[in-house]
Amino acid sequence: MELKETFMEAPLNIKSLLAHLIVCGLVFIFQPTQGFAQQNSDASKAGAQQMNAQRDGQHDFDPLIGSWKYHLKKLLHPLTGSTTWAEFDGTGVCYKIWDGRSQMDTIELDSPDTGHIEGLTLRLYNPQSHQWRLYWANSKIGILDPPQIGEFKNGRGEFFAQDTINGKVVLIRFVWTNMNTSSPHFEQSFSDDGGKTWEVNWITAQTRVSEESGKMH
Repeated sequence: MELKETFMEAPLNIKSLLAHLIVCGLVFIFQPTQGFAQQNSDASKAGAQQMNAQRDGQHDFDPLIGSWKYHLKKLLHPLTGSTTWAEFDGTGVCYKIWDGRSQMDTIELDSPDTGHIEGLTLRLYNPQSHQWRLYWANSKIGILDPPQIGEFKNGRGEFFAQDTINGKVVLIRFVWTNMNTSSPHFEQSFSDDGGKTWEVNWITAQTRVSEESGKMH
């Protein structure tokens, strides 16, 4: 009570000074809060702009649409230390579905040493994750493999999956490069050490067949 009594009995100029200090203190307290709110608002706007600016990759595989000649090199016994490769030649066609957001790619290849390959790749684009899922199947098994999931960055597409091959759990990587040329390049690699090292086991070079040369005579 002594403090209150002293304050009430103080001269007017002292009371005014104290009131002024109290008001200034309140202003000081509220200013940082307003600034923090503004910073949060700015950060939210920046985050939204970043999300909106995320790359739309739904046409990444458009360059593959059309007819192709293929040359394939396949490692016959991956992850065994083998260096024996088989070579194949063949043809294929890539079809656009859903205006490019999906594709079906067919291929037929023959090797004088190891026979015939008929393959199919289904590619699906997820506009929410901005990633592709690539599903491969061959005619001998007729089952779609687990999807390879990934995207393109700086002209290089990398897609990953996990599968069991010959009793081993392995990581599988697809890599696409040279997409905007007449000779796109594809490689498949396996890793049995969690991605520390990779062994390439499938290399595909393809050359576009022009519409004129692809016509029936």
